[in-house]
Amino acid sequence: MVATPIGNLSDASPRSIDVLKNVDVVACEDTRTTRTLLVRHGIAARTVALHEHNERRAAAALIEALREGKSVALVSDAGTPALSDPGAWLVAEAHRAGIRVSPVPGPSAAAAALSASGFAAPRFLFAGFLPATAAARRKALEALEAPWPVVIYEAPHRIAETLQDLKEKFGDSREILVARELTKKFEEVARLPLGEAAAWLAARTERSRGEFVLVLQPGAEVKRAALDPEKVLEVLLEAVAPSEAARLAAKITGAPKNLLYRKALKS
Repeated sequence: MVATPIGNLSDASPRSIDVLKNVDVVACEDTRTTRTLLVRHGIAARTVALHEHNERRAAAALIEALREGKSVALVSDAGTPALSDPGAWLVAEAHRAGIRVSPVPGPSAAAAALSASGFAAPRFLFAGFLPATAAARRKALEALEAPWPVVIYEAPHRIAETLQDLKEKFGDSREILVARELTKKFEEVARLPLGEAAAWLAARTERSRGEFVLVLQPGAEVKRAALDPEKVLEVLLEAVAPSEAARLAAKITGAPKNLLYRKALKS
């Protein structure tokens, strides 16, 4: 599993180049894209295509090659393979076949954007690409309210709609980092309120092109409202026996079950 540059070819690590030079086969999402990297570093390895339309068929042939003692490097067009890109099926099949799997870490658009966001948090949520259709995308956003940064990948033809949906869901004042064409010649990184994101995008026509990574500002910590154990017990007693009411009230509120049971018997 070899991570490759997300734009700037100089980001390829010495180890990744050494691995690509010495394997028997390089499995890649698009052989033309990978060939550019290989030519840059004078690598003549054989390439085979492994993408979303042929992954299982290609994986079977690659597993057979691995069983014969061949070495295979898996790469995606950019960044870390099998992360919002094809490759996970091949890796899973290799594990099932008892074949050693080794990651060669390196560039990651998610990590790069997060590091440039300035949103401090002990963890982050990687959402990858949201659904393409508007209804499914808006539904997916319901699950992204979190007290830590949320990283989203987006294609240029959907970026305006996604920013609008984010604004409607999280409000004008919630901040977002918009990272466009990371590490490439026309890289742009802007952190701004969601209410200003549409105007930023429309300010220059070229901003509707390129690949995007979005980092949503962490939301507030959502705390469960304090519940009155006796009121919860009172409601439950209207529907179930005292012992069951006490058990459920204890589970809901965290209050001692025995205490609630004694109160239930007195009701």
